Amino acid sequence: MEVREMKLSDIKAVLPMYLAYYNDQEDGCWTEESAGKRIHQVLSMEDSYSLILEDGNLVLGFVMGYFKQYDDIVGYTLEEIVIAFEHQNKGIGSALLQEIERQVRERGASCVELQAVLDERHERYYGKAGYRNASNFVMKVKWLS
Repeated sequence: MEVREMKLSDIKAVLPMYLAYYNDQEDGCWTEESAGKRIHQVLSMEDSYSLILEDGNLVLGFVMGYFKQYDDIVGYTLEEIVIAFEHQNKGIGSALLQEIERQVRERGASCVELQAVLDERHERYYGKAGYRNASNFVMKVKWLS
C-alpha cells in the first residue's frame, strides 16, 4: 500500500468509491457531477492538503482537508475521510487518519478539526483516535427556504 498526496487528477479515480460508499452505505444521493464538484472544491482551495491510499491501481481510500490560519495557531480542517466499504474494519482508516495527523503536524498544524455525524459508529471511530466533542463550539445552521 502507498500513501501519497492527492491531486486534482485523482478525482476520476476516487469517484466510483466515493459514490458507492455514500450512496450505498450512507443513503446519499450523490451524482458523478455533485461528488466530483465536492471533491474538486476541497482539493482546489488555498492551503488544501489531502492524501490518497492505493494498493497498486486500486484506490482504498482518501482523506481531504485544508490548513486554516487562526490568530496564534494553524489548524487543519479534515473535511472527509473515506475508506472503500469492503476495506473498512481492517485498521486502514485508523492508519490513514494517523498519517494525515503526522503529516499536517510536520507542516505546522497545532490541531485537527472536523465535523462528524452524531452517531455511535462515528463516535467510536473518532473517539478511538482521541477526538472529543468540543465544548466551546456549536455548529449553527439556517435552512433557507
